[in-house]
Amino acid sequence: MSDKEFSLIEMAKEVKSASKIIAKCSSAKKNNILNAMASALENNTQMLISENKKDLEYARTKGISKSMMDRLTLNEKRVKEMADALREVASFNDPVGEISEMKIRPNGIRVGKMTIPLGVIGIIYEARPNVTSDAAGLCIKAGNAVILRGGSEAFNSNMAIVKILQKALEDEGLPKGCVTFVPSPERSIMTELLKLDEYIDLIIPRGGESLIRFVAENSRIPVIKHYKGVCHIFVDKTADEKIAMDLLADGKLSRPGVCNALETMLVHKDIAASFLPKAGKYLSENNVEIRGCSETLKFIPSAKIASEDDYAAEFLDLIIAVRVVNGFDEAVDHIQKYASDHTEVIVTNDYNSSQRFISEINSSVVLVNASSRFSDGGQLGLGAEIGISTTKLHAYGPMGIESLTTKKFVVFGEGQTRHGYDVKL
Repeated sequence: MSDKEFSLIEMAKEVKSASKIIAKCSSAKKNNILNAMASALENNTQMLISENKKDLEYARTKGISKSMMDRLTLNEKRVKEMADALREVASFNDPVGEISEMKIRPNGIRVGKMTIPLGVIGIIYEARPNVTSDAAGLCIKAGNAVILRGGSEAFNSNMAIVKILQKALEDEGLPKGCVTFVPSPERSIMTELLKLDEYIDLIIPRGGESLIRFVAENSRIPVIKHYKGVCHIFVDKTADEKIAMDLLADGKLSRPGVCNALETMLVHKDIAASFLPKAGKYLSENNVEIRGCSETLKFIPSAKIASEDDYAAEFLDLIIAVRVVNGFDEAVDHIQKYASDHTEVIVTNDYNSSQRFISEINSSVVLVNASSRFSDGGQLGLGAEIGISTTKLHAYGPMGIESLTTKKFVVFGEGQTRHGYDVKL
């Protein structure tokens, strides 16, 4: 066994031990920790920005894309947002210890379910230093310890954030093992981490499709994942064109490199002649490359002809695939064929169409006349977000505190036995 393997196992043991301590903390104690962490981040803003600059310089030498650079960057606003997210998580109800679904059986026993922590969560992620604090905060609120393994592109930022969070933990009398960062970006270390099923209860990967597939294929530990976000907007024939344009702009232009950005637009044939020339002009003026079907090119001559692969693509860039559909059913069929079960939007003024859309489309987030960018834990009221699940098992969609817990059965009786024993003393 190499020194690296040994040190990783020792780290995992330390986190496992810490998980038993954080699991017993009261809600008040966990909230104090989260608020202390938030203040500590704000008090160290300039240090964090300084460390982040090292990562940005490294990223530039590696030729990382503009969208990835955006996700990597820390500034005063983003540090404050990280701190505010921790405070918001602290303000939420603590699900741990709640007993629900209490039922009385015919024999008089009372059966319920108690919410408990999962234990040790492993988070494997790329770029986005805010994931470090978000994941730590959600895990602590749910009574879990966390092992964080970030990518090389954000190594300095992540190390600095974790040191700040660990100091806040120790100041509150908790072991720093409650929040631990793997101090090596090597792929071999990640592979070993994925084998530690004795110490880690769940792995959540966040990043590109190749990373998530690698984790899913190499892990002995259960994995919650989503491979990509091929998010659609369907402009129905009754759509308000102003609303459709606003949702298109927000979904494609605000941050094209995130997983809830729009990648494909479907337009009903009855509104195409009116809507598509305006949409094409707006998108082109904002440097969006349009790849459309033959019908699309009739209304947007500057568009490129779309390939089959374009409709399955997560561009994460200023590119959008467009298709004119003959009706509602064809739009649904297209989404069901190409969707990644992430996020879908319909723009319509027809109540029946909206109800059919939310009934027939089973992606993890379905929106009516609202931006795909609301498919986010914070925007959906979860506070911070630990990840998005499109696997349907255990959790589906953006994951908050409750997704980091499970339930155990608890039974209350008054001496009942299953087989009628009544021992005389």
